[in-house]
Amino acid sequence: MIARAVYAIMARELTRTFRQRGRLLSALVRPLLWLVVIGSGVESVVAHDAGAGYRSFLVPGLVAMALLFGAMLAALSLVHDKESGVLRLLLVAPFHHAWIVIARVLSAATVAVVQALALLLVLAACGYIGAGTCFPLLALGVALTALAAASLGLLIAVWVQSLENFAVMMNLVIFPLFFLSGALYPVQSLPPWLGWVAMANPFSYGVDLLKHAGMDTLPARYAPDFSVGIDIAVLAVFSLFATALAALRFSQQSTIAALARLVGGERAR
Repeated sequence: MIARAVYAIMARELTRTFRQRGRLLSALVRPLLWLVVIGSGVESVVAHDAGAGYRSFLVPGLVAMALLFGAMLAALSLVHDKESGVLRLLLVAPFHHAWIVIARVLSAATVAVVQALALLLVLAACGYIGAGTCFPLLALGVALTALAAASLGLLIAVWVQSLENFAVMMNLVIFPLFFLSGALYPVQSLPPWLGWVAMANPFSYGVDLLKHAGMDTLPARYAPDFSVGIDIAVLAVFSLFATALAALRFSQQSTIAALARLVGGERAR
């Protein structure tokens, strides 16, 4: 029963997402604009030897960007269902409410992976993914980063009560995560205090794991900042922690809402 319920929730979320073609297109165009505009701009203003390969360095970070934006926007559907009342239908289902959060995390991660795959195909056509790419490690990096971003998105979604608040919180979270992740510059080259912030940022380890996949040949100055083992461990632990915390919060909210309806019904009698 639980497997069927999780599948049904995921199927509904994926169908709703893939009907929004404009959203899928924007998820593809956004990182490509960064690659062309920011990458070309940086290479043009720094010395030739320092700027060489910068656009190739950006590629893992932009793939991670597609995963982050895709997963966070997919998590928005939980807030929409709260406002529209659809969520009440799920709350009466005969299984633990934590499974709703788990299904939402998996569906948001799946949406993010699909968007990242579309971007990777375009990058491969542009020559940014070569024969030296470690595809198993690339797949692992995409999957773990998507799960981490999806679990973070659901953690935010269970705490906010309106679409407007989610949009504000998403902007407050996404941009610091992205800018302080090593996506635009190596973590080791940051000032010490910013380096510590970047090391505390779980998204940094997703970007770093994608760098290890070796999507293109990079100069030594752009080498990954952490080991593969550390990247995998941090992403896995963060995903489990964030999902568990989101599930706990969601269950508490559901219990409070059920008690409020029960009390309201008793008073009506």
